[in-house]
Amino acid sequence: MIVDAPDLLAETRAFNARLERRLSGLSKVEDIPPAVTRRIRRETGGIYGPPVYLPQARELRVPGRGGEIGLRVLAPEGPATGVYLHVHGGGHVLGSADGQDLRLWHLVEAAGLFAVSVEYRLAPEHPHPAGADDCEDAAVWLVREGAGELGAPPALAIGGESAGAHLAVLTLLRLRDVHGLGAAFRAANLVYGVYDLSGTPSRRLWGARNLILSSPLMEWFADCYLPGLSLEERRDPGISPLYAELAGLPPALFTVGTLDPLLDDSLLLDARWRAAGNESELRVYREAVHAFNLFEELGIARLSNAEQADFLRERLA
Repeated sequence: MIVDAPDLLAETRAFNARLERRLSGLSKVEDIPPAVTRRIRRETGGIYGPPVYLPQARELRVPGRGGEIGLRVLAPEGPATGVYLHVHGGGHVLGSADGQDLRLWHLVEAAGLFAVSVEYRLAPEHPHPAGADDCEDAAVWLVREGAGELGAPPALAIGGESAGAHLAVLTLLRLRDVHGLGAAFRAANLVYGVYDLSGTPSRRLWGARNLILSSPLMEWFADCYLPGLSLEERRDPGISPLYAELAGLPPALFTVGTLDPLLDDSLLLDARWRAAGNESELRVYREAVHAFNLFEELGIARLSNAEQADFLRERLA
């Protein structure tokens, strides 16, 4: 479904032009050591603005096969509808569990849920399957004992942005296939994810234009995450969920913009999700770029975030 908001289109186009000009004056992420970019973003927030670390957030440590996994927990002030297991984006290379406190807090308030964000291991130091393993282990902990420890209802949802949406789908597949927990999560909030690590048509056709993502940057992210793997190897269903058997997965909301090089990832996975017998909703925002909903000053960002909150609240209620 194309989301047409004519009253917001001029604002969206002006934002895109400013963003492209700003990015053209910055060093390219793929030319900087990941540790440097992580430090810069932690200190300044980079193009996303100064980071906000909320005092009400608390940290948990849970067991994982690669060592303890950090979880960042934001709890609602009143009765909770359930728990949202959140997986942050960043190309499997950047990002952190505490890097989106403010946005997750808005979601907590709007949907009345616990938000639990996973501090998974990052590439290139920890290539696949390290991040997926951490998300799987965190999800199993949440299903089997975490909700009770948090004092939350057992209604669970999962989701994330970009690489986080990718890891969220891999987590659902592993829960179904490895643990027999295919029905553990009631909803999946999948925001401009990458679901074919060999590259969908929209990704392959994108080129050097930098609107948060560019072809060189996406190739660099993939090489960090999947070093040495051929395109065919990257299509393994355990890496690229677009090629997986998708039956028995929860209702999903797919969100993406028409100016996102990962547009086809959402279009194709949404179609396969429904064809497998699952419920799905698709929201395609006119002229929205990758990561558009992280810019809260943007009207379509607020619109999309409100729709995500509505989806989670309705599915957890």
